[in-house]
Amino acid sequence: MLNRRHIRVKVMHSLYAYLQSKNDNIPTQEKFLMNSIERIYDLFVLQLQILVELQERALKHINLVKNKHLATEEDKNPNERFVNNSALLSIVESASLKANIEALKLDNWKEDNEYINILFQEMVEREFYSEYMSKKTGSFDEDKRFIEQLFKEVIAPNEKLYSYYEDKKLTWINDYPAINTSILKLIKSIKPNQDQLVLPIMYRDEEEDPQFALDLFRRTLKYNDELQEEINGKSSNWESDRITLVDAILLKMAICELLHFPSIPVKVTINEYLEIAKEYATPKSSGFINGILDNLIKEYKSQNKLNKSGRGLM
Repeated sequence: MLNRRHIRVKVMHSLYAYLQSKNDNIPTQEKFLMNSIERIYDLFVLQLQILVELQERALKHINLVKNKHLATEEDKNPNERFVNNSALLSIVESASLKANIEALKLDNWKEDNEYINILFQEMVEREFYSEYMSKKTGSFDEDKRFIEQLFKEVIAPNEKLYSYYEDKKLTWINDYPAINTSILKLIKSIKPNQDQLVLPIMYRDEEEDPQFALDLFRRTLKYNDELQEEINGKSSNWESDRITLVDAILLKMAICELLHFPSIPVKVTINEYLEIAKEYATPKSSGFINGILDNLIKEYKSQNKLNKSGRGLM
């Protein structure tokens, strides 16, 4: 679920926090970094759990209507298409999801169920919901498209939910887009009659990826002065105060990978940091960073400083 680019972004944020802070306790910052990465999975499970809570909220509404003192025929036979949505039931009945909710001790939506009520009300007011519910039955593909649309248009962009997560854990805000993309990918992967939906694991490589995060953080700090000299040597046309801290950190991380991570291909490093710069730095940052790295790579190649192991890494 978590890719290397997301890990690089988390390292960037931790380096920024460390360099801005007056506290030079590196172990504390490392602990913060790894905790912020591990807690990403909590956000993933919480977001997915909202679909379960919406189904439960709809069931409660149906039972309440059925048991009204003066229930009409329509009340006694309510439209249950949403609660019986086949794609939704794959999520609701997922043993993997239930196990993760229990293991992570996530009871947010029991304590803060007003957010579920807000999302439920928004859902039932949407035109696509009315259209979906206008038919009591449909195909699996229709069910799955509805859940995708529900998540994409109601849950993911909800501002009150966004603010809730921001209050709970500030680092989640940077994780939010990637988590929502992962959930949509999971929904799209659901197959008909799939009652054993398995959640993706946190890391693609549970040993190498966490170690990569720590190594990148540690080595960038360890070689900080050396990396700064590399930047100074190739940014003579830029005054030092014009280079933003984010640009400087991204350049240091990229140069650190070029020189001290022999298994990472040069092209991968360049592409990753240019994409991160486009999203997190200034509009001109990616061009500036690309120019510095391009000049450094030419120099490193001529000096045989790019000690890359394996085929196709140059």
